This record gives sequence, structure tokens and C-alpha cells, in this order.
Amino acid sequence: MRNGKSCFGVIIGTRAYFNSELARDVRKQLLKTIADEGHEYVILPEDATPTGSSSIETRDDGLKVARQFREHRDEIDGIIISLPNFGFEIGIINAINDAELNVPILVQACDDENDKVDLDSRRDAFCGKISVCNNLYQYGIPFTDTTLHTYSIHSELLAKDINRFAAICRVVNGLRHCRLGQIGTRPLGFNTCRASEKLLQRSGITVVPADLSEILFAAQKISDDDPKFLEMCQRVEKYAAVPDNYREKLKVQAKFGVAVENWIAANDVQAVAIQCWDSLEQNYGCAPCVTMSMLSDKLIPAACETDLAGAISMYALSLASGKAPALLDWNNNFAEDRNKCVCTHCGNFPKSFVCNDLRLGALGVLGRTLGKVNTFGAVYAKVTAGDFTFFRISTDDPKGIIKSYLGKGTITDDPYGMDGCIAVTKVNNLQQLMKYICKNGFEHHVAMCRTDVVDIVEEAVTTYLGWDCHVHE
Repeated sequence: MRNGKSCFGVIIGTRAYFNSELARDVRKQLLKTIADEGHEYVILPEDATPTGSSSIETRDDGLKVARQFREHRDEIDGIIISLPNFGFEIGIINAINDAELNVPILVQACDDENDKVDLDSRRDAFCGKISVCNNLYQYGIPFTDTTLHTYSIHSELLAKDINRFAAICRVVNGLRHCRLGQIGTRPLGFNTCRASEKLLQRSGITVVPADLSEILFAAQKISDDDPKFLEMCQRVEKYAAVPDNYREKLKVQAKFGVAVENWIAANDVQAVAIQCWDSLEQNYGCAPCVTMSMLSDKLIPAACETDLAGAISMYALSLASGKAPALLDWNNNFAEDRNKCVCTHCGNFPKSFVCNDLRLGALGVLGRTLGKVNTFGAVYAKVTAGDFTFFRISTDDPKGIIKSYLGKGTITDDPYGMDGCIAVTKVNNLQQLMKYICKNGFEHHVAMCRTDVVDIVEEAVTTYLGWDCHVHE
């Protein structure tokens, strides 16, 4: 995957007694649409099979495709099967089974024109798609369907389905190869943030731990003339308003940010969960919030309270949407409307999630007990109105599964007089969702992003990762 764009292995399936011109037209238009949407593709040359359109029919044709796909294993993010006519499932299933890429698969088939069903014009792809999907099912190979069972290769649905499929590939491949940073231990008072590394590893998610002391000692060693430190100070000041009375604390905060970013780069980490409450404040003298906010804003999701499952939930949303995610508490009721809930955190929301100005200050709750001077670094912000998707995974050790819930709602303009990061949310049937969360042992944290990616996330985690997913309606 490169800059959010995908590379697809392309299979054109055909049967010899159908008009080969139809297959050539489909090949040309499919590849054009893929390229127009900014994606890349791997496909056999047109003369590689007897049909002259690189369409595969026989087992030998399928093996040619498999060899080509294996050669490009490190490039291919997903496979697109297109059926210009009935196709021949044997060649297709041999291509996929022998290639052994273990990537998502999209099955697309073409419409017949009902006034052109003579022997030179008919396709029968409506029927052929069922046969191809039946074979995938028999072989235990998961796949994704298109919006409609069949449609014209010239339909605007093709580009939409390709881009949706690209997002599914991002989520699946990203999670299967994720290195999840864990900086510090789980805070004593947060049993809710427990997670099973072993269950995460079964899905390809590797936890990379670091003791908090490693980061703090690295931060303390950074000199005031270090170029990365000076750059970080400038970045923070451009990112959020810094009160004059906290200028000296900004240096402490910036050195912590540099140490964290250095560790992430050195360990090839894609998402991170950081210990906060309350060792960092007591032993170093700042809160990690603005560092986490800035990481999430550049699509390296950062979760509070060493919430590993929360960080993965954030990462899934960022992969699906290409937008910055946030980790929030389902926190306060809204008595005037039981479908509304105030979602908040001490101050970690990324700027592009908030879509509003940010300012820095001290943590509210911890500031009362540890002192404001030791808890500087929290982001204060009110999230602007708009749509959002919410998602949460949980490792259910007694059942030996990863489970999740997923849904969408809107953020409102309702005022709310609380410090930190505030989002007043509205979700249909919120009370039923809260009952589901409580009855099924989910955590109080939830990940959100500012667009609708429910369909993408559901398809990725259920079809390809095998996670339980409750979609809230």
C-alpha cells in the first residue's frame, strides 16, 4: 500500500465459447478504472492465454496467474476477479489457491443487456458469479461482494466498489501486520484496560513493550540545543495555543514528545498505548496528552492509560477512513435527550478530529491532586458538529475471541461546561447500546473517526479477521 493507494492482482475469468471481444472490453475498462482511481495492478499480458485478453479458463491459465502473483507477493494488497461472462471457476480457483497470498478478494460480474442475448452477445455472468463464489466457499477462501450482484463494467459503481475494497484491504493488511507499541504498564486503577497479547497475536498484531523509565531517561538526556527538540517546540506552538505561564513546561513536554517519536521510529510501531495516570506526572512532571494528540493527527493512533485494545480500535478506523481517530470515554449522560452522551477525555483528541482551535493546559482531575504545574500538556477543545463512526474491540479471554461493536452517530453543537476534550454525541437507541456494552463486558473507552466507515470496518474484521462484531442500529 502506497500513500493510501492499493495494488490489485487482477483476474479476468472467461469461457472459450463466449465472445472474446467482451472479455477484451472488460479488461480494458477495468484496468482504466483502477488506474483512474490512483491504484496499481498486476495482470497477465493479453497474449498470455489463448483468449487473447489475458482471460483465464483452464487450470494451466490459473497456474500462470498464480506464478505471476507470487512474484509480486510484496506488492499485491488484494485480488479483483472480474467476470465478463460465465467464466470458468477451475482456472480462477487454481490461480487464487496456488498463489497463497492471503489477501482480500473482490468478485465482480458484468450485466447482460436483455436485448442482446444472442450467442455473440450474451454473458451469463449472473450465473457464473454464483459458481465462482461457491468454489471460494468450498476452499474456505473469504471474499467481498460488490454493491450489486452484476452491473455494467462502465457503471460508476465500479469505482465506488474498488475504492471501498481498497479501504478493506488497508484495514485487513494493516491489522495483520501491526506493531503496537506499549509504553509503560497498565495503571493500577484501570482493570478495564487489560488485554490479551496472545489473542492479538493470533490476528497478526504484535505488542512491542517499553518500560516508561526508558522513555523518561531518553527525554531527560535531550539537550536544549537538540534540533529535534527545537523543532518539536515549534510544532507544539503551531499546533495549539500555549499559555505564557507554561513556557518552561513546554520544554519538558517537547522532550517527552521527541523521546516517544524516536522510540516509535526505532521500533517500527504503527499505533501506541501510553501510560499516563499517574506515573508520568509524578515522576517526570507533565501530561502526555499533546504528544498523543499530535501522533494521532499524523495517523499514528495513541491511546491513553495503556489501552492496547483501544489503540487497535483507533488504528482500524484510521486505516478505513484515512483520517485521524480519537479515543474517548462514554462519559456523561445528557438528561434532556437519552440518545445523547458526552464523550470526553482529559485532553488527547487530535486537531483534525476536533476541527476547531486547541489550547493547552493542566489536567483537570489529576491537576487537583498532583498540582497543575506537574500536569501540563492536556489539550482543551470542543469538537465541531458532524458525523462519526465509533468502534471498540475487546479481547475476551474466557471465550478466547476478539469481539467488537461498531456504529455511527452525530456530534452536536450542544455546549458543555467541562475542561479537556469534549464531544457531545447523539446515537440512535443509545440506551440499547449501553446495555450491550455493559452486558458484554466492554470497556469505557471507545474509538471514533469523523466519517462513516461502518461497512468497511465490518467487512474487514468479520470476513477476513474472524472477529465477532455487533453492528449497532
